[in-house]
Amino acid sequence: MRTRALIFAFLFVLALTQSALAHVNSPDVYYDGNAGPYHLLVTVRPPVVVPGIAQIEIRVVEGDVERVQIRPMRIVGPGAKLAPTADVAQRSSGDAHLFTGRLWIMSRGSWKVQLEAEGAKGRGEMGVPLPAVSTNTASMNAPLGALLAVLGLLLLVGLAGIIGAANRDADLAAGERAAPPQSRKAFLRTAIAAVLLMGGVVFGNYWWGADARAAARLNYKQPRVEAWLQAGNLLHLSLENPNAAEPTRFNIENPERLRLDDLILDHGHLLHLFLVSMPDMKSFWHLHPDRIGDGEFAVNLPMLPAGRYQIYADIVHHTGFPETQVGVIELPALAGEPLSGDDSGAADLVAEENSSQLSGGYRMVWQRDSNALRAGQPIWLRFRVEDPTGKTATDLQNYMGMSGHMALVSADGKVFAHVHPAGTVSMAAVDLAENGRQKSDAMAAMHGGPQNGEVSFPYGFPHAGDYRIFVQVKRAGRVETGAFAAHVIP
Repeated sequence: MRTRALIFAFLFVLALTQSALAHVNSPDVYYDGNAGPYHLLVTVRPPVVVPGIAQIEIRVVEGDVERVQIRPMRIVGPGAKLAPTADVAQRSSGDAHLFTGRLWIMSRGSWKVQLEAEGAKGRGEMGVPLPAVSTNTASMNAPLGALLAVLGLLLLVGLAGIIGAANRDADLAAGERAAPPQSRKAFLRTAIAAVLLMGGVVFGNYWWGADARAAARLNYKQPRVEAWLQAGNLLHLSLENPNAAEPTRFNIENPERLRLDDLILDHGHLLHLFLVSMPDMKSFWHLHPDRIGDGEFAVNLPMLPAGRYQIYADIVHHTGFPETQVGVIELPALAGEPLSGDDSGAADLVAEENSSQLSGGYRMVWQRDSNALRAGQPIWLRFRVEDPTGKTATDLQNYMGMSGHMALVSADGKVFAHVHPAGTVSMAAVDLAENGRQKSDAMAAMHGGPQNGEVSFPYGFPHAGDYRIFVQVKRAGRVETGAFAAHVIP
């Protein structure tokens, strides 16, 4: 008899997830925003299994906040209007600017953490998008399974023995022995009880297995994009949709069915394509293909060197649910076409730890302190653009409605994050979370332009290891890309 059959009534097998949503293996949500007059940095660590508990951290950057309340809500649909009772976040005893809380996320899909801050300047609200999924189910480790199997077997034997003793000895006086007919009757009832108990175990095993298989079918699957070169330098992309039926089980009132015909603009584009040459990561491109059909896109590639390129394709569904589709393609050296519009990148980026050369003698400086980068620690990654004389650049412009973009890729390509000055959230999802609908302005919910030639991004590296950081800003009508090498310790 399998171990899980003996313990189905009192053990819940945990699931381990690595988010493959708007990022790849970078599940935590970081959001830098304002709740009315209060500037906050919010970190949301999604539950490892859904239903599960999300961990919330709110750091007060500016403003005298006295009380913070949090509640989980759907971004769209009926759940977006039916707010549960708020939980009060607890102020840290060691840090007056830090509040923490926990929220139950009861089903998969597109959620938000609705946050209310109260303080000296009154009350303010903000919504932080939270995509919630489970992607994997872990089996029980062998030592624990063996221990629980032995304990379960002893429990069944003991229970059968109790039933037999009760039927044989319950009516006997002290020291009296049971008559043979009574002993036979007790033995028969003990056997029947044992059969019923084993039947319960078999039924429990069947129920547990069926439920586990149903849950496994709902696990979020990493979508993979297929890419091939056509007609010279035309790259064709075909998106995959392995989770099309997933949300119908967990949201009966308003099913969120993932489709490839429901994509919405995210700071001006339906798809953000990132190409990174591997393993050197010197060739980096941020492109915006045109849609030619449902789940089908195409883009003319610029001049780029031959090699193996890792593909990351960012999209956002109509519910605010973001996804990153991944793939790999071998490309020959291409003569390509000049970059236009919001497309950007470079073919030979040299990554440094503190400074990256830009065009025209300009450079980008990573304003990092002497502290080591640690996995899971929320920080601001701050960068300043300097002119050839070392002074802060004064000619920076908005790039797709914000001061800059940042892409992080681990050395093995297994971690990817596309980050904005507002954080790791999809800006289209922010718009939906704050307003309940996407504004007609394609650049709605964007942060302002560069302040004093500087741009910053809130983030926390998910794992220890080596990373490449690509920071993009627009200067004098041209998009510049700075490349930095980062080492993260546990």
